[in-house]
Amino acid sequence: MHRARFTEAPAAWLLMTPALVGLMLFLLLPFALAVVLSFTNLRMASPLPLEFVGLANYTLAFQETALPRALLNNLLFALVVVPAQTALGLALAVLLDRPLRGRTVFRTLFFLPVVFPLSLIAVVWVLIFAPGPDGLLNATLGVLSFGLWEPRDFLNDPHWALPAVMLTSIWQGVGFQMIVLLAGLQAIPRQLYEAAAVDGAGRWRQFLHVTLPGLRNPLIFVVIVTTILSFRVFDQVRIMTRGGPQDASNTVIHEMVRTAFDQGHVAMGAAMSVVFFVVILGIALAQRRLLRQRGEVS
Repeated sequence: MHRARFTEAPAAWLLMTPALVGLMLFLLLPFALAVVLSFTNLRMASPLPLEFVGLANYTLAFQETALPRALLNNLLFALVVVPAQTALGLALAVLLDRPLRGRTVFRTLFFLPVVFPLSLIAVVWVLIFAPGPDGLLNATLGVLSFGLWEPRDFLNDPHWALPAVMLTSIWQGVGFQMIVLLAGLQAIPRQLYEAAAVDGAGRWRQFLHVTLPGLRNPLIFVVIVTTILSFRVFDQVRIMTRGGPQDASNTVIHEMVRTAFDQGHVAMGAAMSVVFFVVILGIALAQRRLLRQRGEVS
């Protein structure tokens, strides 16, 4: 037994090597470089040698940039998008798990937005949110309200810009949650539903006492992944609103890109990336502790 494990170890390390090399080159080394640069005065066109400035970039990032507002926007974005996407994904998964005619077609249609590039999705929704009475959304709301709806410029309105980005993200990503939860539904033994029906449980009680407990681990996975992705939102903001108006839809990654590349302050952008990493790590660890999956070693 021990000899078999010993002889399998080299093969295991050989198989893991490509992933470990990729992790080192594309994650660990860039992050280490960002940490180092965050303590310097590096700018896009600054001369060498670099100067050590300590924690100045971290202080200025919170005092002279829109980072605090971006963090707040990201938090609000996650608080809205994660529950909405999860609830819609669960509803679609339950609906498409039933023996409906053409359900394979519907599964494909709901999953297609996940496959399309976010840049393409954002351009399409820019057209949907077009201002004026001829805009698709404005025209639709005008018809549904019998002409009472006043056309709005959603993407240039401080009150509507972030909700518009949220709606786009929910529509684009709900297919991912649907597929994961659908796979979880199909793994629940049908005998449990039959036993619940024999005991007199209706559909709602079966959903509460059979479906939801059976989907505990898939739901935990979906919530954690969606939360992380909601803090990584960038493409929609960059294309649809460019963080405006008045930073109403600005996000952390968009502010990092604007600071490091648009304004050329690379070191401050690196400091923002370190802060962002700490925030995401803290949220992920907190979620993992609160929603610990069954059957895992803590």
